[in-house]
Amino acid sequence: MALVGSYVGLSKVLVAIFPIFLLAWLRFGIAAVAMSGWLRRTTQEPPLGPKEKGLLFLESFLGNFLFSICMLYGVAATSAVSAGVMMAGIPAMVALLSWLFLGERIRPMVLAGIALAVCGMSLLALARPSAAPEHPSTSSIGPLWGHVLLLGAVFCEACYVVIGKRLTAQVSPKRISALINLWGLALVTPLGLWQASQFDFSTVALPSWGLLLFYALAASVVTVWLWMIGLQKVPAQRAGVFSVLLPVSACAVGVFFLSEPLGLMQGLALGLALLGLLLATWPSEA
Repeated sequence: MALVGSYVGLSKVLVAIFPIFLLAWLRFGIAAVAMSGWLRRTTQEPPLGPKEKGLLFLESFLGNFLFSICMLYGVAATSAVSAGVMMAGIPAMVALLSWLFLGERIRPMVLAGIALAVCGMSLLALARPSAAPEHPSTSSIGPLWGHVLLLGAVFCEACYVVIGKRLTAQVSPKRISALINLWGLALVTPLGLWQASQFDFSTVALPSWGLLLFYALAASVVTVWLWMIGLQKVPAQRAGVFSVLLPVSACAVGVFFLSEPLGLMQGLALGLALLGLLLATWPSEA
């Protein structure tokens, strides 16, 4: 989740260079090459049935395709800090969906952790305008539609967590990562090729290609693999609270790399979010 937050923040740089669908297409294409050896079924795995195939498609459509489009367009219209604020709703959304679809009981400590995480990020949202006069370039929080898209990304990411929990019971984390990436590549290829035909690749500097490589490997390979391994052992509603690290790291990237403001109130908000993470992951009594 910390890596996800970092590339959410850094995507603000990439969307200024690449068109949205071309960026997503390049991401999935690079990752497909990197994970080509992960596609084979191991001897311990049963063959994929219609249910698993449907879940793999939904995992990619919601968690890869729609999340990427909503997040990239949303962060392009707003800011990395705004994206971090909105993404704070992921733990609460995951808890709700895991209760509805997985039947997981929400422990009081997890509920308290979710509340602290959401309160912390809400405080961050309220505190942001006070820093604006010193940073005129970041005084606008962006249009409403940008925040609606970021909210859509929150829902997609929460679905990704819940569906991933179902999949890890049948399919290995590496194979899940490779298969959902291939679905993402297939979904975005028509739009990616359309934008590629109109794009001048010679204008892209070498450091930007390096940032794109990091984005592709972090977003589609490393984070998905680590997340699916974790979901094999951790209940979805508890795992969802770890997503509080997404807004924390997204905000950190916005502050340290994109020069977006962060004052005392913002620091307090991030502290509350981390305290919420500690409460939610505290071992329960046997």
